[in-house]
Amino acid sequence: MIRFLHWLRDVALGTLTGFAKLFFGLAALVLLFTLIALSMGDGLPKKIVLALDLREPLEDSAPMDFTFGEHKASVMDIVTGLNAAARDERVKGVYLRVGGASLSVAQAEEIGKALTRFRKSGKFVIAHAQGFPSAGLGDYLAASAAGEIWMQPKSPFYAAGAGGGKIYLKGLFDKIGAKPEIAKRAQYKSAADMFMADGMSDADREQTMALLHSWYDTAVAETAAARRLDAKKVMAAFEESPQFSEDAKTAKLIDRLGYDDDAENAALRRAGAGAETIDFMRYAETRHAGDGLTATPRLALVEVSGDIVEGNTAADPFGAVENAGGDDIAGALRDAAKDDSIKAIILRIDSPGGSVTASDQILDAVKKAQKAGKPVVVSMGGVAASGGYYIALSADRIVAEPGTVTGSIGVFTGKFSFDKTLEKIGVKTQLVGVGKNALMASDLAPYTDAQWAAVNAEADTIYADFTAKVAAGRKMPLAKVMKIAGGRVWSGRDAKNVGLVDKLGGFDASVAEARKLAKLKPGERVEFIRYPEPRGLLETLRNWFGGAAVLVRGMERISALANTPALRAVRAATAPHAPVELKAANLPQ
Repeated sequence: MIRFLHWLRDVALGTLTGFAKLFFGLAALVLLFTLIALSMGDGLPKKIVLALDLREPLEDSAPMDFTFGEHKASVMDIVTGLNAAARDERVKGVYLRVGGASLSVAQAEEIGKALTRFRKSGKFVIAHAQGFPSAGLGDYLAASAAGEIWMQPKSPFYAAGAGGGKIYLKGLFDKIGAKPEIAKRAQYKSAADMFMADGMSDADREQTMALLHSWYDTAVAETAAARRLDAKKVMAAFEESPQFSEDAKTAKLIDRLGYDDDAENAALRRAGAGAETIDFMRYAETRHAGDGLTATPRLALVEVSGDIVEGNTAADPFGAVENAGGDDIAGALRDAAKDDSIKAIILRIDSPGGSVTASDQILDAVKKAQKAGKPVVVSMGGVAASGGYYIALSADRIVAEPGTVTGSIGVFTGKFSFDKTLEKIGVKTQLVGVGKNALMASDLAPYTDAQWAAVNAEADTIYADFTAKVAAGRKMPLAKVMKIAGGRVWSGRDAKNVGLVDKLGGFDASVAEARKLAKLKPGERVEFIRYPEPRGLLETLRNWFGGAAVLVRGMERISALANTPALRAVRAATAPHAPVELKAANLPQ
């Protein structure tokens, strides 16, 4: 027994010794990285041209992640990064690559405003496109914010207007015996029409055409203003598409013809001798490394991106956001409300909606933050509809881009039953259950009359609750809410006209509103605190060391090595490829 106790003591002492060695080893490593960081600075040259590539689809927001996964730029990264670059004397300009991303009009507006603010600081933006292959106007609208637009010779210019199509599957379901049973509230709530209708309803055609006209008019007006052209001439030029870059130059939609290296070299010459091109995200990550060092006042930034779901936010292994979890978003709002240094909360929304219960959970957290004395300003991205609007409706201010898809105050619920489909291929089904409605959600039997009545009653209740909350949150008579609800989507411009939005503008306009509500002094610098905090190794280290960001700067500099071309190639060779996906058609662009 004594030997056994001695053995336990030795094991315990050995374990503690091991932990102690590990702790001191980590401390020494962090100290080493800190010394390296202090000696290296941020490693950026004295004259910088930021290389910003907008040729792939963008997420509105994503967690800033300094782990070894490559972080792609989001709309919010671009906006905040350009704002920082405008204040950095080393940054002389931006070399912008555009075309092929099919940016939405709202995304283009947000990015275009950030580029315009950047240029107003005395810096330049040169854009280059190897073509504008999309007939939508978003890619070109973003490029129009540049001071100079280049295109590759004989490259396609397809930018023409706003349009798209929808598919309807009722005929297919009829053939295979599938029965969709979906209750919708109300006539404009068209998301379920693809399963239940043979074509576009009059109500859906009305709202879709209104949305397309709003996008088109906005893109034409903003392009004309940016290019100093008459709006009618811009419309006439778009009407000539598809065309070539030479035609676009003749119409003054672009400035010069040349290849990508020609445009980049022009940017470097303009920046001055010794200037270097630096990847935009490398710069943004370096700037982020200095966050957390300033004093109050602080504004909380809570980002809602993707479908709203119950539980936690899901992300892929490299940090890309896939949806917005009610637990995480509500928790972020609650944490921001408890922080005395937070003067206001900006809720950034880019979501088509999702779970009713998760949306209500987030709305409740918004209301409680307001009761705690924190003004809440909503900044809408490309889309803030249905549940995306639900979580915004009580905010002190709602700010949207003219092209933001918003509203869709409505609901649908139901199921598909496939029992007849299975019979067609010789499969028999039998159901058993205890309780009158135990099998109500089964996809192997249609609703009974009583169950269908219950589904409709549920839809009525949720719709009535939604519209009542809009009336209370927007301080609007319920009768008026009912006229603009019905599941209808509105552009941000039209939503402002009907009272669903307070102000048109991008993230910068939302910040201005938050500053007013927080009663901050004009010109007073603020610090943005992102909630929920990004997760990862370095974020954990920040927590360990009480937020002393300087202690982990070295680690952040070292992690930047993961984005060198050599290590990117290794990751590309070893990372698993994403599976093939099938997705429903998006709203027309």
